[in-house]
Amino acid sequence: MIKIAICGGSGYTGAELLRILSGHPEVEITAVTSEKSAGKKVTDLFPHLHKYARLVYEPLNKEDVLKKADLFFMALPHGASQEAVDYFFKKGKKVIDLSADYRISDSAVYEEWYKAQHNYTDTLNKAVYGLPELHREEIKKANLIANPGCYPTSAILGLYPAIKEGVIDIESIVVDSKSGASGAGRKADVGFSYCEVNEGFKAYGIGVHRHTPEIEQELSGIAGKKIAINFTPHLVPMDRGIISTMYGKMIKKADTEDILAGYKESYGAEPFVNVLAEGIFPNAKNVRGSNYCEIGLKVNKRTNTLIVVSAIDNLVKGASGQAVQNMNIMMGIKETTALESLAVFP
Repeated sequence: MIKIAICGGSGYTGAELLRILSGHPEVEITAVTSEKSAGKKVTDLFPHLHKYARLVYEPLNKEDVLKKADLFFMALPHGASQEAVDYFFKKGKKVIDLSADYRISDSAVYEEWYKAQHNYTDTLNKAVYGLPELHREEIKKANLIANPGCYPTSAILGLYPAIKEGVIDIESIVVDSKSGASGAGRKADVGFSYCEVNEGFKAYGIGVHRHTPEIEQELSGIAGKKIAINFTPHLVPMDRGIISTMYGKMIKKADTEDILAGYKESYGAEPFVNVLAEGIFPNAKNVRGSNYCEIGLKVNKRTNTLIVVSAIDNLVKGASGQAVQNMNIMMGIKETTALESLAVFP
């Protein structure tokens, strides 16, 4: 049994990690931390996680928690993860960080977008960006994984084959994304209260959203040259899920059938990416609660534009499910273990 600690286990991603890992045959949760909820049982916060009725939240005392686990999921806020990740990593533990602190390989870019200094650049340089569809071989050998953000996962998976095959102009890319309210985390904030979110629909972070450099970093790696995109996220009145619609001007002559064939070839062996048939497009409801990404696309010949739509559950493939997928790869476990559950419907 692999002993697992979840640091920051009282938020949505921590709860999803507990839910997913409850069905994993090769792990045991030996510690779960929360500063605000220390001393409370997991079921005090999340009654549905009744399997963990005896598991109690404890403060993140690194020296004590270090002894309790082999692998650490870090579900701490951005900025708060830096020092703890560095500590456990340097103590020889395997670490999967769900914050943004180790996702952006250039510390100067991180500091520009997150308005915080990165104090552990040596450790940052050893982190592997944990998108299995792009970096599986590196993940297998890694001891530190930077788990991707939710918007970036949906955008990168949607654009990867098109950029790899050079079918779109990389200077024309637009990413338009919509997310449920759980993407903001489990916190008291009037902007995410029921009355504020219900029946509303708004764009936010236009031109300044912190996931922008993460998306650009990975797309630039695919293209082999620097890419800058227009990225606009929106908040929609649903609990969870992301739909991203990507646009790029075509530079190769091809129809929808041709591009779909390329996407199916790229993702044919991927267990969690479903490329939909021509004329069918993703619905966030169809991936709710699952680790799957659905992709549909169309070539708009009238405007010579490729339009790609992707859907994920922001808390699963966009966070905790992908983290477990990364753990499975790191530990030499079958990649799909505990992750094959289908979407919850309706």
